Amino acid sequence: MLKIRLTRIGKTKQPSFRVVLQEHTAPVKGKFIEELGFYRPAAKPKEVKFELDRVKHWLKMGAQPSDTVAVLLKKQGVENMDAFIAPRNKKHLSKSAAPADASPGPAASA
Repeated sequence: MLKIRLTRIGKTKQPSFRVVLQEHTAPVKGKFIEELGFYRPAAKPKEVKFELDRVKHWLKMGAQPSDTVAVLLKKQGVENMDAFIAPRNKKHLSKSAAPADASPGPAASA
């Protein structure tokens, strides 16, 4: 399966990313099939550039974007990216918010 994902380039504390098309089993910094754009979050304002015609082509061919790339593509106006974006409003249950009907365990006999 092909994935559209970010691979980091740039110096220490100056992050810059390439948006690449890779086989999903390939290492993140490994060989890629095609470079589809770049993302520079350290620039003011942040720079994002995609070759949208190539991205749309690969999406039609079955490539799946990573969660972060899907968010960036959605901001660029590519449709149907919600299916690839993981929900970000997951609520974690703390110990104090445990359900009331759950019993703490077997009662100790005295």
